[in-house]
Amino acid sequence: MNQPRHSSRSPDTGQAVRAAAARALVPVISGRGSLSNLDDHQVVSRDRSLFKELCFGSCRTLCRLEALAGKLLDKPFKPRDADVQALLLVGIYQLLYMRIPPHAAVGETAGAARLINKPWATRVLNGCLRRLQREAGPLQAEVDRDPAVALLHPKWWLKAFRQAWPDDWRAICEANNLPGPMTLRVNRRHGDRESYLARLDTPDIGARLCLHSPEGLTLDEPCDVGQLPGFQEGLVSVQDEAAQLAAELLGPTLAPRPGARVLDACCAPGGKTAHLLELFDVDLQAIDSDDTRLARVEDTLSRLGLEADLAHGDATRRDWWDGTPFDAILLDAPCSGSGVIRRHPDIKRLRRPSDIAKLAELQARLLDNLWPLLAPGGTLLYATCSVLPEENADQVAAFLARTPDAEVTTPEGVAWGRPAGAGRQLLPSADSHDGFFYARLRKRAD
Repeated sequence: MNQPRHSSRSPDTGQAVRAAAARALVPVISGRGSLSNLDDHQVVSRDRSLFKELCFGSCRTLCRLEALAGKLLDKPFKPRDADVQALLLVGIYQLLYMRIPPHAAVGETAGAARLINKPWATRVLNGCLRRLQREAGPLQAEVDRDPAVALLHPKWWLKAFRQAWPDDWRAICEANNLPGPMTLRVNRRHGDRESYLARLDTPDIGARLCLHSPEGLTLDEPCDVGQLPGFQEGLVSVQDEAAQLAAELLGPTLAPRPGARVLDACCAPGGKTAHLLELFDVDLQAIDSDDTRLARVEDTLSRLGLEADLAHGDATRRDWWDGTPFDAILLDAPCSGSGVIRRHPDIKRLRRPSDIAKLAELQARLLDNLWPLLAPGGTLLYATCSVLPEENADQVAAFLARTPDAEVTTPEGVAWGRPAGAGRQLLPSADSHDGFFYARLRKRAD
């Protein structure tokens, strides 16, 4: 695992950033909230990278941190002291996974108890963390006897991955435990990626061309988007390589047909929407049922200088549809997110086994509702950021069995992914991209 380097701060700011991280982690630990809307403005600007690392890193290693905390405490904290528990986890994370000097990790974490109005916990935290310093080796060996702890995933996730991918499940878990790279999508309306790669030389940002996406660049190290040349002018966006393949798959349908009518059925946060508009001169309608996320799509398109017909709409219904068929539909379906755990480590804690069947039922309803909106001869691209067959190959197989005018046109022999029923599956353990599934379906015209 990468070991971020952070110098020690002054006691006040050092304690403040650890207290803020603990507060942010409490909803995740309790299964009531996520890190998706993490507000890093509650700490001073120089501490924001440390704040994010404490939150995401602790979340990524949560199974192991909690197992170690259980060994260090004589008895668990009471539920009302979940913030103290979170501080302890943050302290353990620093000692085991970061290059922060141990005296700073212990002292500033224990001192942060005063900032959450629990000064009594200072002594407890100090004692637990100092014991971990002394007994780190034996304690880690003891908790790692449990495979779920050693692989940093709850048991049900390990079982699901093992059943789905018997030869790859361990590699998938290991990939999930690493931070994802920062990948860019170059806006083809302003030039190609080779030209943009040359522009990155000036601010000395290292990058390489993606293997599979013609617009993709992966940075050697993540950076603030403000450092990227032309970001505000719309020259480039942040998007994983696997997600960029959606527009490529729709290319044979859209490239020869300027003005084609296209639906992006679950469009937020808008990366695929923007990519389609960057590549093709189409009439694009984009809907989403979440107004907050829809506003993000609007902001993205505004920055890129692109236009689409954005509307609030539930893709399981048709009350937003004007009755005119679409030539192409992109259904980026709600899913478990099992292919993007490395970017959203809270998924490991927040998802439940029962969620998978509920999501599969929703995906089936979306497919059945949208298919009649497709013109004869039109194409529907089904996509998820999942690696579970129930949401992918099995889902599409069931749809084909009940939809006689649907035929598969998913490309074969491409360099990315592997065959998975009627589609292709990308795993997060290969080529640095996220886990994704794609199936391209055509409606027969006769």
